[in-house]
Amino acid sequence: MVGLVEKQASTAGDISVAEPMSEEDVCDARWRSEWEEGECPKGEAATTEAPVAEPASETSTEASPSNTAAAASEAPSPETASPETASPSTAAAIAAAAQGLAAPGGGGQANGANRNSAAPSLSGAVRLRAKRSLHDDGALPVLRPRKTLGKHAVTADPEVDLPGMSPTIWLHRALPDPTPPSKRLTASFARDLRFASSRHRVDWALMLGVLRARGERGSEPARRAGLDRLARNLVRLGARGDQWNALLALEGRTAFADRALALTRYHRAVGLRALVRGLESAKPRLAKKLLADLRVSMYSGGRQDVESGKTDVRVIVLIQYLAEAHGQVTVSSLTSGHGVYSRPGVVSAHTYGQAVDIAALEGKSITGNQAPGGLTEMAVRNLLLLPAELRPNQLISLLGLGGPSFPMGNHDDHIHAGF
Repeated sequence: MVGLVEKQASTAGDISVAEPMSEEDVCDARWRSEWEEGECPKGEAATTEAPVAEPASETSTEASPSNTAAAASEAPSPETASPETASPSTAAAIAAAAQGLAAPGGGGQANGANRNSAAPSLSGAVRLRAKRSLHDDGALPVLRPRKTLGKHAVTADPEVDLPGMSPTIWLHRALPDPTPPSKRLTASFARDLRFASSRHRVDWALMLGVLRARGERGSEPARRAGLDRLARNLVRLGARGDQWNALLALEGRTAFADRALALTRYHRAVGLRALVRGLESAKPRLAKKLLADLRVSMYSGGRQDVESGKTDVRVIVLIQYLAEAHGQVTVSSLTSGHGVYSRPGVVSAHTYGQAVDIAALEGKSITGNQAPGGLTEMAVRNLLLLPAELRPNQLISLLGLGGPSFPMGNHDDHIHAGF
């Protein structure tokens, strides 16, 4: 209380030094300090002295130095004094503050009487500070300034900042059937294909692979006469024994032979019925076929993912295709057992059942077999030869062979294939 009274007394002294304010200014200041606005008349002449409230007291006095000193010297008795003025030290502090308002040359009361006439005119900034001091109680501000936090260091993203890399935004969603009606075979063509295959004892998947590798994309790539002619040529070139050499002799190009053989393995993995009805409708049958395949080694959590339908049909076909191409596949991760994020802020394709990790092929571990020309490169090239609707969008190992294939250092023990 002593500190508040001393501060308000010094505030009153600062206001008395200022140039007398007009009645409108005083009224505005009183209204800002929550006084009644109705006590201030508008438009009347301004008085020569501005009223100042006695700090923390129930009575008001004139704001001249002489009156202030007089009021300070006449301290109320302890019986009638308010709690604010009951302390003798408080009254003494008010008196000392009032006497300090006198001019340095002495004669406090005489100089105080002529102060209004002798004081020079003050600027508007001083007058504004005088207005604000009327309702300044010295309390701490309610709202503290908010501290500005420094910027955190951002870790560089290798897909954005490294030279030669381009950023990729993965938008995971429910993927449609990879074989829409335009990519399916008609039932009549399927019957003709099977008939020509059994008649000439040539694999139907090989015959269809040759047609697709030649660019036949329709629902009926060839007619019955064309199928018979193709089957005879394949038999003549030895397709019943060595398929790749027969394909090479058929067209004379190794790229064509690789492509046709990869499509042959894909057709054999899914079956002719799935190529007619669509892979999505054949997913339950393909899942049972995969789980019953002795060439595929899969952990128990991955088998549950396939049985429950969490695994996308593309992943099921991809595993079956690798089993056809390499004879043995070891699956180390599907949905269960894999983290939600592949890296901070990026949800992994495993979470949606759209990715698989291959840990071994042909009974050999991927670890230590990622040299150029080795087992991993052969597997990646086989995956890149799949049809566009079954080709992975993410093909990660220690090798970058172009397209969706790119290297990452933490994939030294497996091949990641995701959609």
